[in-house]
Formats: sequence, structure tokens, C-alpha cells
Amino acid sequence: MGDQRHVQEIEQVLGGGATGRDSFVSASWRRCVELYGMDPTRTDPAHIVTEMELREHRKQAEWLIGAARSGLQSLFRQVAGQNYVLLLTDAKGVCVDFFGDDLFVDDLRSAGLYLGSNWSEDLAGTCGVGACIVTEEPVTVHQDDHFGNAHTRLSCTAAPIFDSLGQLAAVLDISLLRSPTPKSSQNLAMNLVTSAARRVEMANLMAESRRDWVLRLSSSPEFLDVDPEAAVRLDGSGRVIGYTRGARRLFPDGAAIIGQRIEEALGLSVDDLPDLMRDRPTEERIVEMRDGGALFGHAIAPQTTRTARPARQSGAVAGLSGGDPVMTRLLQQAEKIARTSVPVMITGETGTGKTKLARALHMASGANGFVSLECSMITPDGLIQMQSQICGAASLLLRRIEELPEACAAPLTALLDSAPDLRPLVTSCLPVAELDLPRPLFHRLTGSVLAVPPLRQRQDLGWLVERILRRRTAEEVRLSPSARADLLGRSWSGNLRELEQVLDVALAMAEGNVIDLPDLPAPVEERSAEPEESLEQIMEACEWNMSRAARRLGVNRSTVLRRLRKAGLHPPS
Repeated sequence: MGDQRHVQEIEQVLGGGATGRDSFVSASWRRCVELYGMDPTRTDPAHIVTEMELREHRKQAEWLIGAARSGLQSLFRQVAGQNYVLLLTDAKGVCVDFFGDDLFVDDLRSAGLYLGSNWSEDLAGTCGVGACIVTEEPVTVHQDDHFGNAHTRLSCTAAPIFDSLGQLAAVLDISLLRSPTPKSSQNLAMNLVTSAARRVEMANLMAESRRDWVLRLSSSPEFLDVDPEAAVRLDGSGRVIGYTRGARRLFPDGAAIIGQRIEEALGLSVDDLPDLMRDRPTEERIVEMRDGGALFGHAIAPQTTRTARPARQSGAVAGLSGGDPVMTRLLQQAEKIARTSVPVMITGETGTGKTKLARALHMASGANGFVSLECSMITPDGLIQMQSQICGAASLLLRRIEELPEACAAPLTALLDSAPDLRPLVTSCLPVAELDLPRPLFHRLTGSVLAVPPLRQRQDLGWLVERILRRRTAEEVRLSPSARADLLGRSWSGNLRELEQVLDVALAMAEGNVIDLPDLPAPVEERSAEPEESLEQIMEACEWNMSRAARRLGVNRSTVLRRLRKAGLHPPS
């Protein structure tokens, strides 16, 4: 009786009637009859390609299977015990990879939910994979959404996977032999399969992009480094040479993304990408969009072979100085030590550029894999959870080692001992003699010590000002003599970070292309002469939001945390 009602409903759609089903289902039914000449009353078995054909399809999809395999394994673990089966098909609808419960293999084979099955619409009728290939959108084809009677007990949810040029490359399908009647019962399956497809696209883009910049983007800082929503691959001039499907919404509708400059979608250029790398707190890596919105960005630098690195990275290390004698000697030492595996500790006041130097050291080494940790945020459990990620890297940057919790010293020492190829790079705002660390950990971190001078002692301040201005604006901006004299005479207690903030304000205030003395904000010393709120008052005004308080104080989150601990202050319960 159910089969008869299904046929009658299909006839109703063919006559132009509405049935309340999704529009893509009705459109597929019409194609099945009018284009493919199918009969819904027939129960044709699933179409299985020959072994020779399957080998050829799998060979063509070898790169895809490799990119998707770990993601599919993870997804199958999430749905284990719920009788789901996972299919990865190529763009033609042929299943090239499969995950299913061994207890139901025979049932899955007979239903076509197995290797070698062809789920293209012209062979299988209305189905999850076929509809996904036609629409290039995620779909759920639930029970009698299927055209043929042979499949009306199945529920299939499928999501498209695109290659880095925007072409449909595959379909990821999650199916049930039997499912609850409501179609909404597959909402979780839809969320799982679309997330998994996005991760496969990301894995493929990253595998292709080792010699290019990659900018990963997310609307949430919490997920930026672990599960971003979109990514673009950029050449040295900032043109898009690859992207994940999620990046389409960044560009104007109808625009061909490949070849577009990143400035046409986002408020940044390729020169700004180093500021979005992992050595900055996630919540500070903000990328403005042309439509007024904002995202969080994570930039990943090109990785080249060890033999191709030295000349290029030598320039990157040397590029941190404009001729200051102390910095020049420091960077010469850094270049030599970069080629070894010796641990390095970098000391200096807040804002002197310690993290930039650490990253330059890593890049100059020619090694791949860089993990950065804020020591105040480390926990013993967190170290255990991140062990595989840390041990898989070549360099581990530990920022502000003086803020490492006591309980983490022993686990960190053990982790370093278990990863002999891992090179620790450490920064500290305290001189080495003032560090209070357990001796076993101290000696594992202080192979070579580089002391970065404060900005007020550097002789290349003028060069630094010009460099920052060039990075901040495409126009040629210059300083008036009085403005230059004022900048060169300041004490710069905030170092490079303060200098950058002063120039940002000056650029906003300046009329035309000349920064004059009235455009400069007052020095920090003058501003600090004004009545100050107490730290507790500031925290209350910021509702104990660490990031907001850090911005208000002009420091980073770890400094706020350290001051709170020193003052014995705690957020209200």
C-alpha cells in the first residue's frame, strides 16, 4: 500500500502538484522520469562497478582518500553503535571508501552501501549522493524521498567536498538502513557530515600549500586554531590560488575567486599576514571584512625545503634591525644558533619583539612544525592533551616562562625529555638571573640566551618608524621634523608595541600624508600623571573580562593575570 502511495505522489509531482517535500526532491523525481526514463515501481538492485573499474576510480581518487581518511575515521567513531555507514564517493558517484559495522556487511552490500556502488542519479534515482552531485549542496534524502522502491527504507545525508579550485571533487554520505520516520531525526547527521566535509577540504588545502601562505578564518576565536570555517591559499603577491568552499562568501557574488587579491575581500594585504600567526593571542588576530564585519584569522607561513631556506630566512632574521649595533650583534648570534638544535631563551621588556625573534629563529632553522604556548595558561592536563601536537612539532615556543604554574614544571620537563627532537624556544620579561625555575627545567631551556634591548636604547628608531608606516598604509606618509624629533626623544616604556599604537593614532589623526606634532598622542609618562583607577576598579569596569582589561591597560592578558595574582585579586564568584 505504501509503494502505491509513493507512486501516486510521484505522479502528482509530474502533474505540477505540490507535496510538501523539499524542492530538490521534486525536481529529482521529474528528472528520473522525464530524463532517465525510470519506473518507481521497479526494485532494481544497486549498481556495482566491476573490480577493474573500482581500482581505476580509487586510483583517480587516491589523493582524496588520503586527505579524508583520518576525518572519516574520527566521524565513524562519533557514530559508532548507531548503525550508521559512511561512504566517500568521487564526483561521479562511485563509492571509493567505506566505513560500516562488520555485523551488517551483508545487509549493507545488498543495499548498495559499500565499496564500488554507483549512486549517481541517472543510475540510482533520487538519493543522497546523486542529489548532492546535482545541487552541490548538503542534502538529506529520507526514506520515501528516494525515487525507487528499492531504497525507500534508507535515510541518506550527504555533503559535497570541493577541491582547492572550487570544483566538486567528492561526496561524503552518512546513511542508515532503518531510521525513525521524521526527517528531522537526521539533523545531527547533517551537522556531522557537513563539518567533516569542511575538514577534508581544509586538510587537502593544507597538504597542497606547503610553499604558500594560508589564511584560515573563523567567526569565533575559540575554534580558529582547531576547526576554522574557511581558508584561502595565497601566492607571494597576495592573490588567491586556492580556497575552501567556506571562503566563497567572503568575495562578491559571482566573482571568480582564483586570481583575486585578498585585499578585495578583506581589510589586509599579504604583508599583514605575519601579524596573524600563532605567536599572538587568538582574540587579537582580528581581520576586518569589506562589508564592515570581522573575522578572526590564523596565517600559516610557507614551508620550504631545508636547502632552500638559509638565504631567505637569513634575511628574515636580519630584517629585525635597521643597523642598531646591539641588535646587529644579537641577530648575528641568532643566525648562527638558529642552525643548531640548542634551546634558546630570549629575554627583554614587554613589547621588544621577543616573539618575533623566536619565530624568525624557527623559520631560519628550516624545520617544519611550530607550537606556541602562553605559560600562564598551561595546565598539567592541557600538556597531556596537547602532547601529540607538541611532540609532532620541531619548535615549541613557551611565552613568559616566569608565569609557568609550579604544578606544570615537572610535566613540562618530562615532556621535553620524551621529545628529543623538539627544540624549546623561551621568552621572558625577567633577566635570566631572576628566573625562579626548578633546576632540571631551567637547564633544559637556557642553552643560549639572547637579550633584546629596549626601544629607548636602540639607534635604529627612525628606521623602525618608517617600516611600521609602510606596513600600515599603502600611501607614502612622512613625519614632520617636529613630530620626528618628539618620537626620537620619548622613553618608550611600552617598546615596539607602544610605538605601533602611537603611529596608529597619528595616522588616524593626520590630515593628508604628513604626520605633524599635534597628531601624536601624549607620551605614556604624561598620561600616567592623570588620576589612575585601581586595578580592581578597572577589572570591575571591564566586568572581569581579561581581554577587555588588557586592551584598556595597553598590555597583554598574561600581564593582567600576573598583576591580579600579585595583588591577590580574584573575580567575584
